Amino acid sequence: MDYDRAIELNPNYAGTYFLRGRAKMRLDNYRGSIADFDRAIELAPEFAEAYNNRGFAKLRQGDRGGAMADYNRAIELNPDLAEAYPPRGFVKSRQGDRGGAIADYDKAIELNPDDAAAYFLRGVANSELGDSRGARGSWPHLWWRDVIADFDKAIKFKPDFAGAYYYRGKAKSELSDSHGAEADRKRAIELDPEIKDKFGS
Repeated sequence: MDYDRAIELNPNYAGTYFLRGRAKMRLDNYRGSIADFDRAIELAPEFAEAYNNRGFAKLRQGDRGGAMADYNRAIELNPDLAEAYPPRGFVKSRQGDRGGAIADYDKAIELNPDDAAAYFLRGVANSELGDSRGARGSWPHLWWRDVIADFDKAIKFKPDFAGAYYYRGKAKSELSDSHGAEADRKRAIELDPEIKDKFGS
C-alpha cells in the first residue's frame, strides 16, 4: 500500500499514519515511525496500539522513560492489549523492578498463552533473581526447574529462539546438567553465531 498517497488523499485518518509508522519501524526508521505515531495519537487520542508501538520505537532509541509512559498509557486504554506487557516488563527489569517485570510477563501469558517472548523474558527475570538471591530459599533445584520450564515453553512456541536455548543452557548448568547445558549452548550458537556477544559468556 502507498501510505504517502493514502495520507495525501485523507490526511486525517489515524490508521494510515499508524500503518506507515509500523512500516517505518520494520526499516529501523524509529524517528520517522515516532512522528507517524505522534500524528495517529493526535488524531485518535485513545489509540492504544499507537501508544504501544510508539513505546517500542522509543525503547529502540534508548528512551526508556518515554517508552514506559507510552506502555502505561496503552495498557490504561486497553488492559487486554497483551503485546504491551512484555516490553513494559523489560523496561521495569532494566530499571531494577524485577518483581514488577515478572507481574507483567505473567499478565502477558494470561492474555496470550502462546507468547514465546513473555515466557523467555520471565525466565530471564527469574534467572536474575535466582542469581542475586541464591535461587530463593532451600530448594534451588525447584527454582531453576521453573526457570527451565519457561524456556521450554518459549522454544515450544518459537523453535528457532536462540536466546531461549542459551539461557536454558545456563539454567541447566545451575542444576549440574552439564550435558544438557552444552547441548543447548551448541544449539543456540547454531541458530545465532553471535549469541555470546549479545548475552555474554
